[in-house]
Amino acid sequence: MSLPTTSRQWYFPKRGSFEDLRQRDVPIPPVKPTEVLVKTHAVSLQFRDLMLASQSYGGKIASPDELVPCSDMAGEIIAVGDSVSGWQVGARVCANFALDHVYGDVTPAIGLTALGGFVHGVLTQYRTFPAHSLVAIPDHLSYEEGSTLPCAALTAYNALNGPVKIKAGDTILVLGTGGVSIFGLQLAVAAGATVIATSSSNAKLEIARKLGAKHLINYRETPEWDVEVMDLTNGRGVDHILEVGGPGTLEKSMKAVRYGGSIHLIGFLAQTQTPLASIVSRSVFKSSMLRGIMVGSVAQFNDMNRMLEANPELTRPVIDKVFPFDQAVKAYAYLQSQAHVGKVVIKVADSPVTAKI
Repeated sequence: MSLPTTSRQWYFPKRGSFEDLRQRDVPIPPVKPTEVLVKTHAVSLQFRDLMLASQSYGGKIASPDELVPCSDMAGEIIAVGDSVSGWQVGARVCANFALDHVYGDVTPAIGLTALGGFVHGVLTQYRTFPAHSLVAIPDHLSYEEGSTLPCAALTAYNALNGPVKIKAGDTILVLGTGGVSIFGLQLAVAAGATVIATSSSNAKLEIARKLGAKHLINYRETPEWDVEVMDLTNGRGVDHILEVGGPGTLEKSMKAVRYGGSIHLIGFLAQTQTPLASIVSRSVFKSSMLRGIMVGSVAQFNDMNRMLEANPELTRPVIDKVFPFDQAVKAYAYLQSQAHVGKVVIKVADSPVTAKI
């Protein structure tokens, strides 16, 4: 079977809203010796994708013209460059969020390889990738499930397995029921930790309970949720917090973390400002760690996948809704509505296509 020569993709002729997305067909570039060509089967969306669409992500970052969005995909290798070893046609793969983050700490140069931001993303039928950026999808996961791993799952894994690793008996606080928080809940339960989950929706909290959360807090009904967390932990506080709210929730997180605990800074969904003096003083007096999380490396991705394979049911990705490729704009709108629990996915392809060069 011959290789495709064109790829249909979504792109931004201008950026201001996700409603600016348009489709087009583009030629597929030749596969370089160190690259592979991948047929995209599924793409999952992040809050970051909404911010990049509106140009509110870290200011106006230097994205390519006519940006192809999205960072998280799962697909199938359909061609392999002459110098590539370790990958074969037919392999099911994800690309890492930052293509050149193979191991170790993020650097400025690595940051410039982040998909869907500094370089073109993955909301396209076919794309070439450097071979070193790929990770095999666990066999028990579908393409749709695999597409949720590169950002949300790996961010949660990195947070809980960083300098201070999660251990059985720890107490973990996850804020909300979006992708990172739900994966954090699942990974914590698999590690033997106790999870406290927050949400503004009792229906969403019930889903969190079914996934293993022991304590549930509706932050609309209990605005002082930090006080409730301290009560639930008998005044000790929690060991780890997956802090996705940012400025609007950080002060309460500082009150809810234990002395010597870790707050993992992941997002900025809540925009109310927190006084800097309050953050500094509480961090000093509680000896707590504030650690920024910029997703993770290929090495961490492989480590995480081994954990998923060892705990297949506890860690199975939670997908709220799957949209067809032609309804990508509707998928963005659904993500923006915040009606979802877990992940929103776009199904790009229906059946495998393989070819050799």
